[in-house]
Amino acid sequence: MEEIKEYGTLYIVATPIGNSRDMSPRGMQILSEADMIAAEDTRRSMILLNKLEIKNRLVSNHKFNEYGKANYFINELKAGKSVAVITDAGTPCISDPGNELIKAAVAEGIKVVGVPGCCAAVNALAISGFDLSSFLFYGFFPRENSERRKLLEKMRRGDTRTYALYESPKRIMELVDFLINEDADVQLCLCNDMTKLHEMSFRGTPQQVKEQLLEKGSYEKGEYAVVVEIQPDYVFNKVEHTVSPEAMLVDEMVKGLNPKDAVAAVLANENNSYSKNELKAASLRLKKMFGE
Repeated sequence: MEEIKEYGTLYIVATPIGNSRDMSPRGMQILSEADMIAAEDTRRSMILLNKLEIKNRLVSNHKFNEYGKANYFINELKAGKSVAVITDAGTPCISDPGNELIKAAVAEGIKVVGVPGCCAAVNALAISGFDLSSFLFYGFFPRENSERRKLLEKMRRGDTRTYALYESPKRIMELVDFLINEDADVQLCLCNDMTKLHEMSFRGTPQQVKEQLLEKGSYEKGEYAVVVEIQPDYVFNKVEHTVSPEAMLVDEMVKGLNPKDAVAAVLANENNSYSKNELKAASLRLKKMFGE
């Protein structure tokens, strides 16, 4: 009988976000024993591995080759080899490469194992002091003010008040100034260089945070994890609707859309603040009023 060869395992390994001592013993063992390590930046990863005294084969897996390289790793895994995925810092796939490989592995029936550890967004949320009964992670802030304005409005209309995002040190003051110019009634917790020797947090209103950044002076260094808490009076609520859901649906249906497609079109409208269930209910009311 032909021998059935078992697939290897794909390990998603979190690495320190600044302090190498945060690397877990299990993570170190996986990185030492895996057949290869898929790294976002092999040069940066080599620095960490040298500190941890880990010697292993590094293969590039950055965002510019992620789609093409996934097939290579899948073939290695199907040949029985184990692959450990790491990013420059933190947990892979959280605003970092790795997700395409994981999706491909799942599709092929390959075992995927997470090795938990550091994540800048989660760490910033944990020390923010904000309401964490629910929260959303949005990745990096948009670069253009128009896109930032859309995101801010989306946050104001959300079901949660707390949001975690990332921002470049080169754009952090630009972001704070944007929030000031928008008169955004939010509380901020900006976390810079977390777990490192000169870790700092800047807390308060956008104006207060700007003053703290200016006082620091060299704020354009180190990555920022930003936690935003929307204040109660700044949240959009149902009484602020200016157009009924029926009117919005009719506007779409006169373009030739059926009720189902009209609901989808309104949901995609950036000016819409109604939920899917509210729009479906409005669609049923229109149906009763005007028939089929």
